[in-house]
Amino acid sequence: MSRYIILCRIFCYHTLTMNEKDFLKLQNGSDIRGIALEGVDGEYVNLTAEVCRKIGAAFAVRLCKKTGKKAEELIIGVGRDSRLSGQSLEHYLVEGLRSKNADVVLCSLATTPAMFMGTVFEQTHFDGSVMITASHLPFNRNGFKFFDKDGGLEHDDITEILKEAATQNPSGKTNIENECGSFDLMELYSSHLRNAIINGLKFKSEKPLANLKIAVDAGNGAGGFFAEKVLKKLGADISGSCFLEPDGNFPNHIPNPENKTAMESIKSAVLKSNSDLGLIFDTDVDRMSAVLSDGTEVNRDAIIAMTAAILAPNYPHSTIVTDSVTSDRLTFFLEKILGLKHLRYMRGYKNVINKCRELNEKGIISPLAMETSGHGALKENYYLDDGAFLAVKLVIALANAKYDGKNIESLIEKLPPLVEEDELRFKINTDDFKSYGESVLKEFKARAQKAGFELPNSYEGVRISFKDGDAQGWMLLRMSLHDPVMPLNIEGARKGDVEKLKKIAYSLVSGFDKLDISCLNRS
Repeated sequence: MSRYIILCRIFCYHTLTMNEKDFLKLQNGSDIRGIALEGVDGEYVNLTAEVCRKIGAAFAVRLCKKTGKKAEELIIGVGRDSRLSGQSLEHYLVEGLRSKNADVVLCSLATTPAMFMGTVFEQTHFDGSVMITASHLPFNRNGFKFFDKDGGLEHDDITEILKEAATQNPSGKTNIENECGSFDLMELYSSHLRNAIINGLKFKSEKPLANLKIAVDAGNGAGGFFAEKVLKKLGADISGSCFLEPDGNFPNHIPNPENKTAMESIKSAVLKSNSDLGLIFDTDVDRMSAVLSDGTEVNRDAIIAMTAAILAPNYPHSTIVTDSVTSDRLTFFLEKILGLKHLRYMRGYKNVINKCRELNEKGIISPLAMETSGHGALKENYYLDDGAFLAVKLVIALANAKYDGKNIESLIEKLPPLVEEDELRFKINTDDFKSYGESVLKEFKARAQKAGFELPNSYEGVRISFKDGDAQGWMLLRMSLHDPVMPLNIEGARKGDVEKLKKIAYSLVSGFDKLDISCLNRS
């Protein structure tokens, strides 16, 4: 499909006049996300040409304030994932940046972590960068992630940019082809990852991965480079890999390590090709999960456990920060098997990463912050949630284990297996859903205390542990980060425990007139 057909599909159907309130609706935590393409009933384009220009101009204004530089002194990198709307959003965002006279370097198809590294590499030295992506969301969505030299922008920074965007009125007369530079950032970034692998190995070889077969599933996102430019160049056999070609239609499966179909895809690829390891990335490669040679899925708690096990020898007695829905099984593994500390914090990858950074600033060593979603950030890697760098760690561990005549399966063999789990989502039927949700949590906790249940410390929602008795496991009731929903996560230690825990949950959440627990009634 030509660039200009896409431009028409995006920007010719609807013209929106957006005020500040409308702009703020585009905020999704520390990102901007919206609808970029027609094609889904009831969803109308709000990332229009005008909106993208204004956001670009606003980011330039924000960087001027942050750096103290004049706009014409700024160097800003822009990259995109494989989405159909990527080139078009890039075009109009850049027009907004250029309206402030900032120098723009086009990085074309890239990954989110690579765009941050563009602010680090001496060869690029961007003052700031923008990644055009909407992660694993449907084909018609897109958005922007922003970086400066301190890392990814925070929630409040995005609010500031969107408020500023509402005041901007940039022209759209930029000749992008003549006014912007270009740089093959992914080649530089790939070299950086190859060097990280070489430096982490116990042995030296011109082709150090020559005795390994590693399958990569990029889900037609931006992650195919890892197979071709990192693994293959170091000698690995990548013949079991699949869906490496960028395709914004995502014709094979959602590029999302949390998606069951996606995990089945990489599992099948590993088993059919008899690979030593399988790696799967999300669309913009800030998340990853893995599959072992026997088909065992290493995602959610297991990918955190494996990464922690790899890091543990170099960071004894350190603290691993995770999100709130990680299991008691993981706590047992981290603390009793690895001798580490487990801090179960809040959901939201920025929350987890910022807590890890805060601990280190206080002198409490924390090498890893990781969500069950596959977002994982290492202290040694700029606290950057980089799926490819996490994959590098697994590849190093695999190569070193094979050199020693071992396998990486042994790293997590003492992690208790998942037996049963479920997530129920209770809708809150009131506009003031946040305060109502808080009142539900308060009563839920009071009922649990009255029943004599164990309530471990929880930074988010109310968690209950059941270690003895007829039902064993845990449950967590919390507020959704953005939606009028209260998720209830339940994990049972034995077959049948989830159903028993649901009955307990029903007694704790029944009677709230604006809380829809019908999904629990039906279970």
